[in-house]
Amino acid sequence: MAQDARLPRYHQVRDTLSAEIAAHKWRPEEALPTETELAATHGVSIGTVRKAVDSLVAAGVVERFQGKGTFVRRPDFQSSFFRFFRFATVGGAVRVPVSRILKREVTPMTAVVAAALKLEVGTPAIRFSRLRLIDDRPLVLEDIWLPHDRFEALLAIDPREFGDLLYPLYEQHCGVMVASAQETLSAEAVAAKNARPLGLAAGAPVIVIERVALSADRQPLEWRQSRGPASEFRYQVEIR
Repeated sequence: MAQDARLPRYHQVRDTLSAEIAAHKWRPEEALPTETELAATHGVSIGTVRKAVDSLVAAGVVERFQGKGTFVRRPDFQSSFFRFFRFATVGGAVRVPVSRILKREVTPMTAVVAAALKLEVGTPAIRFSRLRLIDDRPLVLEDIWLPHDRFEALLAIDPREFGDLLYPLYEQHCGVMVASAQETLSAEAVAAKNARPLGLAAGAPVIVIERVALSADRQPLEWRQSRGPASEFRYQVEIR
């Protein structure tokens, strides 16, 4: 991997490790070499390696366990929905919603999606419309876009076999691991085409979560918009 010599040395080591993790040199929940081994491999001091790894820990790419080492982190993206929507029983028990693929198609990327994924407008994409439900009650409608060239293997899978979580599917069939995501929250009056699957009237208030999923080296992999009724919305955060 070509490095910009103007960057601090620890930054260069961090970027190299990120690229190697994105290329599956180490898989999720697999340990990285020791700091001594990494220092020897990269020809730097242990302090430089430690600073590079600290940066990856802060970014959520890896995590340290005292006395065990540093491991590639497998993020829990379900927490996003639990933070924003009431996916729980009356008694308060958290429930993972069931997912149903409504539509799958190959289509050119729109300007919005292409900009988010840093690709050209019109680049071939795989687009999914997915509904998430609890007890057959629709709660979230998702519009998901993926670059066709990296995710073509998903077209060979029966949508009924997708299961409720997509990211393990990306990893298993496409060799692509999502390491982090950026999310933007907004509200809108829902359009008729999105209102129908959610069982809402056109114009009803909904919450929109826009997500760009990223690889370990910060390359965008997936763009999605998730819409759910404002009546089911909540925002929960712990402040210390």
